[in-house]
Amino acid sequence: MIRTFRHKGLAKFFNEADPSGIAPDLVSRVQRRLAALHAATKPEDLNVPGFSFHGLRGKPKRYSVHVNGPWCITFEWEAGSAVRVDLENYH
Repeated sequence: MIRTFRHKGLAKFFNEADPSGIAPDLVSRVQRRLAALHAATKPEDLNVPGFSFHGLRGKPKRYSVHVNGPWCITFEWEAGSAVRVDLENYH
């Protein structure tokens, strides 16, 4: 389950179905990944084809799923939930 967001546009999209804070070409892919993240019971549930799921280095432990081009959704995992979910441009 998703508990918290770092990215205000993602939070608005997830909570209010308002995609105005996300680039239009990313909306459908972001929606699928957020739905999968919300349904996940552990980070590894996102290890599916097309998501390029992987752990990131550093502390606290963060994870990433690929959206499109340089865009990724990153998150931390605490007590069975995704927290501090962000949409980041990795270039």
